[in-house]
Amino acid sequence: MTAKVHPNVAVPPSLGQPPAVAPAPAPVTLTVWRKSLLFNGRGFTVFDARGDLVYRVDSYASDSRAEVVLMDAAGCPVLTLRRRKLIGLGLGSDQWLVYPGEETRRLPPLYAVKRAAPQYMRGGFGGGAKSMAHVAACSGGGAAAKTTGAGGYEVEGSYLRRRCTVYDERRRAVAEVRPKEAVVGSDVFRLVVQPGMEVSLAMAVVLALDQMFGKPSLLRSWSS
Repeated sequence: MTAKVHPNVAVPPSLGQPPAVAPAPAPVTLTVWRKSLLFNGRGFTVFDARGDLVYRVDSYASDSRAEVVLMDAAGCPVLTLRRRKLIGLGLGSDQWLVYPGEETRRLPPLYAVKRAAPQYMRGGFGGGAKSMAHVAACSGGGAAAKTTGAGGYEVEGSYLRRRCTVYDERRRAVAEVRPKEAVVGSDVFRLVVQPGMEVSLAMAVVLALDQMFGKPSLLRSWSS
């Protein structure tokens, strides 16, 4: 028997046949449950389309830290949101700073999420969609959270109704919070993230929105 020569060499396509086109990246759809896996705990549990655990947020009622830690399924910190109060600037001026991992003291934040001013929350841009929050990329300014003009996002809609959209700087919808079909109540909803936005960042934005607009906030002690 003659041995096969170069068995792993791909056969070239026939002349005139167009090359195969790779499929476009698909959106990531998550199911977000406003409930901790811990007994008597508060937080979030997040599943992918197959029902596998992706992210979790856990805390106890006695926890008084002004921060929220987004963990992966194994409990490893992915991102940490820390509240930064801006003294003397009025209602809605507080920021939620997004840090990598769990280190919030030595590393600079990646993003700053800030609640929109009241006039813009009422549709101040010509009566259009209600602006809820701004997400700005941070320079290496540490806790000062110096924001840059690049890589920012705008959040519009209503978090209480679980109908809001995250737009990038080119006005493209990159993430969306939607009610989950056949579910009564607002504690279970969908988060759809388009290619081009990090899924963990989209989830961090949801956590910040919950602290700003959730009624009641599951992490009440962290946002007081």
